[in-house]
Amino acid sequence: MRSAKFQLGAMMFLQYAIWGAWAPVLSVYLLDDLGFSGTQTGFIFSLLPLATIIAPFIGGQLADRYFAAERVIAVLQLLGGGLLIWAASITDYSTLVVAMLVYCLLYAPTLALTNAIAMANLDSSEDDFGRIRVWGTIGWIAAGLGLASWRYIGSAGAGDMLLLAAAMSILMAAQSLLLPHTPPNRDGASPWAFLDALGMLKDKNFAIFMGISFVVATELQFYYVLTGPFLVSDGIGISAANLSGVMTVAQIAEIFVMAVVLSWFLKKYGMRSTLALGVIAWPIRYVIFAIGSPWWLVVASLTLHGFCYVFFFVAAFIYVDSIAPTGIRASAQSLIAIVTLGVGSFVGSNFAGYVQNRFTAGGVTDWTTVFLVPCAITVACAIAYLLFFKDDRVIAAPAA
Repeated sequence: MRSAKFQLGAMMFLQYAIWGAWAPVLSVYLLDDLGFSGTQTGFIFSLLPLATIIAPFIGGQLADRYFAAERVIAVLQLLGGGLLIWAASITDYSTLVVAMLVYCLLYAPTLALTNAIAMANLDSSEDDFGRIRVWGTIGWIAAGLGLASWRYIGSAGAGDMLLLAAAMSILMAAQSLLLPHTPPNRDGASPWAFLDALGMLKDKNFAIFMGISFVVATELQFYYVLTGPFLVSDGIGISAANLSGVMTVAQIAEIFVMAVVLSWFLKKYGMRSTLALGVIAWPIRYVIFAIGSPWWLVVASLTLHGFCYVFFFVAAFIYVDSIAPTGIRASAQSLIAIVTLGVGSFVGSNFAGYVQNRFTAGGVTDWTTVFLVPCAITVACAIAYLLFFKDDRVIAAPAA
């Protein structure tokens, strides 16, 4: 079992290192090096959320019905690595959209498949999954620091973040063949389970929770799409070479909050207070971004990502798992994932790109106005949440 846990941890490390190599810094490359507009950049970032909506019908069906999950991952990651090598050389917007769309359709199914492999091969997913999943966050941090080091020694070139992701994708394809064999489960779940999960929206608290989760998810993309260009702008002055390293501050905080704070806070204050604090952390961060000085306060505010992401999104998945009937828990998790990571992120990526484009003139972005938009929206979400969401049960977080 120890060997299996090592391989599962390595799987999570590579899975999120691939994503962490390009997601925090790609927008700087698209805007500054390729000269794409904010709207174009936002659309490219929306391709992964779009693929997340479609992913269950690709990887899920292959792994549930026909092939072992680890082999599906190996093929998808190998093809994805090849596509990223090609994408790193593309400078035309339309061609890059096609390349990134196909890549995202290959990568998105592996997010669910890695979770499925881990849970299928652990004695107790409640006790052990958190310890395995945290290696994904460590992988994201390692990718950021690795890219910064690569740039510091002067070995990086155009599209370097995509090339680094490609290398790790190919490495993960090989590593996947060492994973515990996870054959398909041809019995499957009820085809009506997802409709039963939709029926949970009849509960007022759950409907309010889902609506606010969707809106908050749209505002998350202002962080993912625009923080990089904001930090390298003249007002903040972080160098492009150091950007990926600086942004790992957010993931370091995420590990601490997930491993130490979340479980204690849930047990002491309950789900409603946890989610409320998660929502309130968003406008605090965005108002600091809007003020834009001093630079060290802006960088320090990245640590709020631990509360923004963990106290809302991680807690949200725990909440859904706790209230969903046993037979439809997987479908309920798919529902919240599609609403937030799928539709919410797709809408938010395009919205963030539109707002950045709207307040840019002569190549100069009015970052204060840009970040006041998600600040106002998340303040409204926090108020609505506190006024209308009444579920105050105490739920223990799974062991990290």
